[in-house]
Amino acid sequence: MNVQEVYGYAPLMVGAGLALVGVWAVWWVVRYVRADSMMRASIRQAVRVRWTWKRFAQMAGLAVTDRMPTALAELSNTEGKPIKPRVLVPVLKVTPDRFGVVARANCLPRVSLEEFQKAAPYIADAWRCTRVSVLPDGPGHVLIRGVRLDPLITPTRRVPTGRAPARLAAWDLGVDEYGQSVEVSLSQVPGVTVAGLPGFGKTSLINGLVCDWAPSPAMQFVGFDGKVSAAYQGDYADLVKRMFAFVGDNLEDANALFQRLVNLRETRHTAVKAQLGVKDMWAVGPCAAWPLVVVIIDEAHTYFRDHRGSDPKTKKLAALAAENARLVEDLVKKGRSVGILTVLATQKSTGDAIPTFIRDVCPVGLSFAQKTAEAAVAALGEDIRNWDDANPINLQDPAYVGVASMSHQSRPGFARIRTPYVTDADSARIAAATAHLTRDPMELLRTHGGLTLSKTIDHPGDRPKAA
Repeated sequence: MNVQEVYGYAPLMVGAGLALVGVWAVWWVVRYVRADSMMRASIRQAVRVRWTWKRFAQMAGLAVTDRMPTALAELSNTEGKPIKPRVLVPVLKVTPDRFGVVARANCLPRVSLEEFQKAAPYIADAWRCTRVSVLPDGPGHVLIRGVRLDPLITPTRRVPTGRAPARLAAWDLGVDEYGQSVEVSLSQVPGVTVAGLPGFGKTSLINGLVCDWAPSPAMQFVGFDGKVSAAYQGDYADLVKRMFAFVGDNLEDANALFQRLVNLRETRHTAVKAQLGVKDMWAVGPCAAWPLVVVIIDEAHTYFRDHRGSDPKTKKLAALAAENARLVEDLVKKGRSVGILTVLATQKSTGDAIPTFIRDVCPVGLSFAQKTAEAAVAALGEDIRNWDDANPINLQDPAYVGVASMSHQSRPGFARIRTPYVTDADSARIAAATAHLTRDPMELLRTHGGLTLSKTIDHPGDRPKAA
């Protein structure tokens, strides 16, 4: 191909390039117009970060001077003049979201993770962010998260979709202080504790869990609510339709239901090998015939309280509370491998509210606002004393309603999480739409695969009367 032919194709090449630029510009404008106000601000922020990055990186010490000439530079240097050294700046790729920007950069010699982390305060100022996090993003790369708005004081609402979750036993808690989604896997988890002052989000968090999981037939729920006397009262009145059993604050009814669940646990242990072909249900995962049983115990201290007194009524209550603690201990310590997950919620998860032989076996713990250091330590462990920013005693401001602290699963320390609010109307909608999926796990055991469990633990009429 001669030079004239190349020139002949030049207009076509230029036209194609301009067409691509036009398509990109139209896509960018449409994306910007369709975005809400928060997203538009983040898009503008991302553009500003890209345009100013090379200059800022050099000012912040995130650049390195390369004095070794490249081969091309040496070949093109026909006059023998000294070749100017090059200033290398990490390549930055920026993505906006509702709270700010996420940037990924490569490391250079003498510009590694440590240098990026030291420059985090300067990055926050330059990018106009309330806080910046710098984490490793694979060998030779870093992830920079900058939030323009503080996610912790930005209330969020979740509207349940009514669709079955893509991943069973995955709990979507909300977003952390950097606006990143926080998901906790509850597979192979025997128990969860949720603590915090009244009105700061415990029940809303559990409602959200039920609404997210309710559309799956592989999930079945049973409820205990220690602050009501009947199923039509309190925060779970709408969700009762999706529970195969529910009791209020009556200790006798609660004791009967706890015993029923322990019987279910024992029967499952007898049947798991025959019905599923494995010793641990999690080897195959929950299914409609063998669902994960989620035991929700709200205001747990009601059922374990140490009643003191010598009169017959008090002695009876004390005996029931002690028996309740023994039965729940059985569920938490032995229920994991047969698909029983126990969620205990209380104001203070100290030993008098949740016995330590139950609380200390639950590997996942969250705490909303607390008034005392003792309550914070009981909920999250002694290490929380070393993480003042995440300590739940600092979450008592009304702006932090719905914010919880928990041990960080991906790195040392604790994370603060903004949990989304689920309205009563949405809870009622999901419960009504999924009520037909409610099954008694014991009945499923009796009919699954045509297997008769006559030789296993069976207890006709074991369904307790709802309080």
